[in-house]
Amino acid sequence: MKLDQTLTTLPELFYAPATPTAVASPSWVIFNQDLAEACQLETQWHSPEGLAILSGQRTLASPPPIALAYSGHQFGHWVPLLGDGRALLLGQHQDRQGQWWDIQLKGSGPTPFSRNGDGRSSIGPVVREYLACEAMAALGIPTTRALAAISTGESVQRTTTEPGGILVRMARSHIRIGTFEWVARQGHTEATQALLDYVITHHRLPISADGNQALAFYQWVISETASLIAQWMSVGFIHGVMNTDNCSILADTIDYGPFGFLDAFIPDQVYSSIDQGGRYAYQQQPAIATWNLARLAECLLPLIDTDPDQARTQAQEALAHFPNLFQSHFQQRITQKVGLDPNQTRHVKTAMAYLDVMADNDADMTLAFRRLGHVQRQTSRNDERLLVLFDDPQAVDQWLIQWRQCLDTLAEDDGYRRQRMDSVNPAFILRNHLAQEAVDTAIDSLDFSMMKKLNRLLSRPFDDHPEHQHWAGPPDPSQRVLTTFCGT
Repeated sequence: MKLDQTLTTLPELFYAPATPTAVASPSWVIFNQDLAEACQLETQWHSPEGLAILSGQRTLASPPPIALAYSGHQFGHWVPLLGDGRALLLGQHQDRQGQWWDIQLKGSGPTPFSRNGDGRSSIGPVVREYLACEAMAALGIPTTRALAAISTGESVQRTTTEPGGILVRMARSHIRIGTFEWVARQGHTEATQALLDYVITHHRLPISADGNQALAFYQWVISETASLIAQWMSVGFIHGVMNTDNCSILADTIDYGPFGFLDAFIPDQVYSSIDQGGRYAYQQQPAIATWNLARLAECLLPLIDTDPDQARTQAQEALAHFPNLFQSHFQQRITQKVGLDPNQTRHVKTAMAYLDVMADNDADMTLAFRRLGHVQRQTSRNDERLLVLFDDPQAVDQWLIQWRQCLDTLAEDDGYRRQRMDSVNPAFILRNHLAQEAVDTAIDSLDFSMMKKLNRLLSRPFDDHPEHQHWAGPPDPSQRVLTTFCGT
């Protein structure tokens, strides 16, 4: 069992040594064998020896684990130092394709950045993030991954006493916009340059060594972030806490805290308990991404051009493309989800109008797209299964007239179109009430059966799974989750 620690090639201000704290009686909750095999991890990781290392009972002889330093804007307010307060990086593994994977422990005890916290985690947030990582990956959305969930055999004190847990997280990188802010806002231009060089080289980004690398990097992050936010919103995902320290520099979904998935399509929906003003609501996510990217630009300005005015102009011109990039990605996805052609203006307008009908009629987002795929070119009984989702069935009936007119311009039969739509419209998502049930049973009785059933189901979200149809729909009123929480 061997890992590298390439981040220690950076200046020491980027990290601090950190040692996991041994726990009472660690045991596997779940180990992601499929991920381990895909990343070509050695089989010893899923063994008593692997459990000892991943639970913090012992550390590898080399490299030493570290906690990463970073800053961040939290709800728009500058926080000079955050860092990994309850996580540490064991090291990095490189697969045979040359892809690097960070292996990080979350909930393994205090670090130099813990700010008087205990560095531990309840088993609840571990279960919730494990499910979220793997559900998003199965949907094809860039994300951190979950290698394992571990029960510590100890208790942690939160609002009540809860069983402890550790999440073993894998990621292409744990570098964030906040990592760049940490050094740039202290005026460490050389360290900022070192970080930029590391990210470009280590992750083999498609950026030429010729020309303005800092600007090209910024343009790349803008493009990748626009795509990511469009993918989130196409499945109704709300991150919940898009602070700059929670935004991956590689545009992967990272730090699942108070996230949620839309049931009814409500554009201003907020789930996060700490988002009192709706800053990170569903429909605000593109604007917040733009705001965060502007903070990244401030870090890169000295590297873009030595003339501050020229640097600012070039960064502003780059960022000005974000709204159109996002809109292009989002419109393409929504148009594909309704089975139309993203290259035809009329089709795009019709597709986007479907969102308005959904919003006006409290339609369940996931079912409204999935059932549309079963509607035929001609009126049939399948229409009723769709119409029943809307408060005003006549509104969607009128929209179906336009939709069918668009279908008439496509040379494909209903069967092929349904297959195509089913491949982009999940039958199942990690609905908030299901995630909460898995969390509650884990906390109350260390029962992980719900978690494991959900994980298996959501590993194939585009299949019908007739035996689990009771999990395909929205919650009953008594099951609705209105508030989600950070995992601290």
